[in-house]
Amino acid sequence: MPRSSLIEAHSIDYVPLAERHGKVWHLWPVWFSGEAHLATLAVGMLGIALGGNFLWTAAAVIAGSAIGTFFMAFHSTQGPQLGLPQMIQSRPQFGYVGALLVWAFALVTYIGYISFNQVLAAQAVHQLDASLSASSPAIVIGFGVVGVALAAIGYDSIHFAQRYLAFLMISILAVFSVGAVLTLKLPASQWAPADFRLLPFLTQLLAAAAYQLSWSIYVSDYSRYLPRDVSIRASFWWTYLGAFIGGTSMMLVGSVAAASAPTLDLSAALVRTANSIIPGLGPVLLVGSLLALVTVTTLNYYGASLTLLSVWDTFKPLKSSAGKRSASLAAALIVSTAVALDSSSNFLKSFSDLLSILLYLFTPWTAINLVDFYLVRKGHYSVREIFNPHGMYGRWNWHGLFAYAVGFTAMIPFFSTGLYTGPVAHWLGGADLSMLIGLPVSAGVYLLVTRSIDLEADRRAAAAADIGLEPQG
Repeated sequence: MPRSSLIEAHSIDYVPLAERHGKVWHLWPVWFSGEAHLATLAVGMLGIALGGNFLWTAAAVIAGSAIGTFFMAFHSTQGPQLGLPQMIQSRPQFGYVGALLVWAFALVTYIGYISFNQVLAAQAVHQLDASLSASSPAIVIGFGVVGVALAAIGYDSIHFAQRYLAFLMISILAVFSVGAVLTLKLPASQWAPADFRLLPFLTQLLAAAAYQLSWSIYVSDYSRYLPRDVSIRASFWWTYLGAFIGGTSMMLVGSVAAASAPTLDLSAALVRTANSIIPGLGPVLLVGSLLALVTVTTLNYYGASLTLLSVWDTFKPLKSSAGKRSASLAAALIVSTAVALDSSSNFLKSFSDLLSILLYLFTPWTAINLVDFYLVRKGHYSVREIFNPHGMYGRWNWHGLFAYAVGFTAMIPFFSTGLYTGPVAHWLGGADLSMLIGLPVSAGVYLLVTRSIDLEADRRAAAAADIGLEPQG
């Protein structure tokens, strides 16, 4: 089907209606497998590492995951409606050039996760074969190359791999869970309701929420291929169930492993705990989690490639090709590998700081993006104008940029990381409440400043701009 000449001149990332395919239920295995891996285990270990017990860490994991996945799943519903990658959809809120702000943050996320995944992969392989170093450069580089190769193959292959991995991990996790309930005996202190500690609980809750929220920048990249008649409710729930169940399950496995073997690193704790439940289960669970880590690394490389090409397109109209995608993947591989080789020590502390930074960066964005889609423009956008550098959304949109700045600034006193602790967080003993401040402030300010927009005229202009974009009838 012929496409808009404007879209064709800039990008091939818009998926026309004639090319839509797949079923909405395919979203759940993508996001179940996307979270059922080693990096998610690390999230569930943070509360225990800070001195919390298993009971309250598990409660924080479940609550934080439920909150973060709620916002993440609503982003997934935008894909079938617009047929666009998630980050391109930021242009109506921030402007054609202004969207570079959130794209830069997205690249930090992609590269950060890839590099930590490479570190984890080396540790896991060492656990399977002690003759190999836990920080082996060969494994770090080789793992990245495999992820890039799978990303180059494309979307359908990613879906295929995620679907079968989902069933594999469900089977392994079911065995682990039943075995843990029947045989694993944690110390009584790990179950004591009276042993509540505010800092470990809030750190774990916000880490789980931040981890789930950080997937918001990915979800439309995979739901955009679905037919446009997929309902918002269906895409929300299939995404939510896959991400929440997969993410929460693996975080809780991480919490169990940390409570059972608190002095060991992630992979070693996982193997020892699983083996204590059923002899030989440890390596099986580790291999399954490692395979899932490969595919989620592929998702990160795919997202990094899309974002790098979008940045390029902002400065010079870009018509994507296999060569350009390969170049963007190679660039992501080089940067992530350099970071991984430099950060192989003190993994859990570095990972915790990364989650905090992602929470700060994406809380205002998710509030603004969702409010604009559901409350301000109510899904009425011009796909063609999103690719127009001089179009109706402008090069810089002060509404979104101002709301982001105010929301982010309001969060600063509540920040709590190894790099900086705000005055309110310091007064609370290091507890981080920034997300609870940033979401309502960013959303409220954006609603306030967009009151000047003539929404009916905006919708008519969007509809008029897209006349002829798709065949009628």
